[in-house]
Amino acid sequence: MGPKGRRTGRRSPLLTGRGIAQLLALALVAEVATAATVLHPGAARPGEGSVFHLAKPYFPASTRFYTDPDNPAAQWVRGNAHDRRAAVIRKRIADQPQAAWFTDTDQGRVESQVRGVVRAARARGRLPVLVAYAIPQRDCGKHSSGGMADLSGYRDWIGGFARGIGASRAVVILEPDALAHLTCLKRRQQGQRYAALTHAGRELRKRAPHARIYYDSGNSRWLPAPVMAERLKRAGIDRYGDGIALNVSNFNATRDEVRYGLSVLRELRRPRLGAVIDTSRNGAGPTRDHRFCDPPGRRLGTPPTARTGIPGIDAYLWVKQPGQADGCAATAGLFVPGYAFGLTR
Repeated sequence: MGPKGRRTGRRSPLLTGRGIAQLLALALVAEVATAATVLHPGAARPGEGSVFHLAKPYFPASTRFYTDPDNPAAQWVRGNAHDRRAAVIRKRIADQPQAAWFTDTDQGRVESQVRGVVRAARARGRLPVLVAYAIPQRDCGKHSSGGMADLSGYRDWIGGFARGIGASRAVVILEPDALAHLTCLKRRQQGQRYAALTHAGRELRKRAPHARIYYDSGNSRWLPAPVMAERLKRAGIDRYGDGIALNVSNFNATRDEVRYGLSVLRELRRPRLGAVIDTSRNGAGPTRDHRFCDPPGRRLGTPPTARTGIPGIDAYLWVKQPGQADGCAATAGLFVPGYAFGLTR
């Protein structure tokens, strides 16, 4: 993912990013039909009626997301301007909006780093996407292991992260894999993780009131929607979240993530919640065996846009920074120009 790998887990050169998004939205709207506007739960709770209406996409269609000039692809291009691949990587990846990942375990540094990104985005009239990724026992000790040592340290860390955003606008992707990976933890540790995520949501709501908070919710091939919804509730999404993030660092087709996202939203039954989908590397869909770690033959997906045309789906984002290894092609988080170039083909 961003700096890590991901458990289970084309655009035409003749079309602009907006045109692609519009075509995809039309196809998805036709495919999900009334499910995208009115969801019929199997059994309504007393007093709640028999239908559940999804909200319109939260962000205006004209929303422009922030492109960090120091993203990994941009750094590589600056240092390798004469490489034959540089021009393509710059245009197709480095110049595209993508999330900024925050993993530094030093509270003071992460607060400063976050503040720097949101200020730069605000100066350019853009909306930044920030990934908070420092939860204790991150990635269950696998490719992207790390994070804070304990719950107390995490509380301090997320406080610094939230203060860095302050009164600025931002999209926050909260702790990729944290809920989907829950069963790798012992019972006491699971309780601590729920407490960490609940505290994170509370801190962000209090200290970063204009941030839009999306709890990571795995992907369509990981957990059944009712299971994920129950975990989200225990993590505080009802009280502090604005929606869910799907497909982070994975390769599943957008249509599958839309279906899954709508199912999770139906289970949550909170009309104000929406979903964002990581489309950074899903242009060719998953491999046949759904390989999650630097699979070959993948492609860039729909460029970041809020023009989804689907109620409940707030945006397509590049949460994973294309070209960064998952942990198989190279160390997790390392930019691999050959892999990045392959994504543009």
